[in-house]
Amino acid sequence: MTVDRTPIAQICQALNKIVVGQTAVVEQLLVAFLAGGHLILEGVPGTGKTLLAKAIAKLIRADFRRVQLTPDILPADILGTNIFDLNSRRFTLKKGPVFTDILLADEINRTPPKTQSALLEAMEEKQVTLDGESLALSPLFWTIATQNSLEFEGTYPLPEAQLDRFLFKLVVDYPDRAAAKQMLLAQQSRSIDINRIKPMATVEQILNARQEVTKVTVTEKILDYLIALAERSRQSPDLALGASPRSTVLWLRASQAHSWMQGRDYVTPDDVKAVALPLLRHRLILKPEAQLDGLAIDAVISAILAQVSVPR
Repeated sequence: MTVDRTPIAQICQALNKIVVGQTAVVEQLLVAFLAGGHLILEGVPGTGKTLLAKAIAKLIRADFRRVQLTPDILPADILGTNIFDLNSRRFTLKKGPVFTDILLADEINRTPPKTQSALLEAMEEKQVTLDGESLALSPLFWTIATQNSLEFEGTYPLPEAQLDRFLFKLVVDYPDRAAAKQMLLAQQSRSIDINRIKPMATVEQILNARQEVTKVTVTEKILDYLIALAERSRQSPDLALGASPRSTVLWLRASQAHSWMQGRDYVTPDDVKAVALPLLRHRLILKPEAQLDGLAIDAVISAILAQVSVPR
């Protein structure tokens, strides 16, 4: 079965109208969505991170839940718990917000590690365990976590094990002047109302598209190219931690999703390069001396891409 790419293109156009000036972020967000990988949206407040999550849920008519994470949030507040009913004399399950299609974990670095870790099983296995019983989550289950890049006090940085569960880390920056003006004009005319968004795809169509992504052809040369890039990252003099084997597997899936969005049924080196920054920037760790020199992780990734020869 061949899945029509038109709804995905329409969703992309709609998101660019709703969140103006974030074209690259929107495209990468959809790549992660089609690859079935969770993502982190990092940026200063007011750049449209929460709006993006709400909008994509509306556009595919998916169930959406938002959790505003704070230091006093407990794992049960996310996963749910069994409550004793005095009338029936039985325990009944009160499901938490994780039982949804799209979960927005707002300001994830404001909640302690114990609560952060409550999401690990859900993100990795699409199930949660409550009182020894495993409960399946939605087949679409997708987590978008946001965090503020400027706040450090009262935050709990995510450990490497949890960061590795996120496919992409997308940096949402300020829009340029033209985009900012377009946003103000749209607000003035009230031409964009998220509550009036019409769905452009269904959950079933998205799940079918994810299946099609897995069928995108990957040649042996592309596999060797991915392995060479991962090995080069581990040999980099600027990095204390390079790309893991898991990141290589996810890199392949993200490259397939990018290729599918471009209308192709085979992966090219350009697909591999296109997803490298969002896929690696939260996985690689700079050496202390590189940090002191002011070296940016994106610059190191770009250097690695330039150092490995591209297969023909």
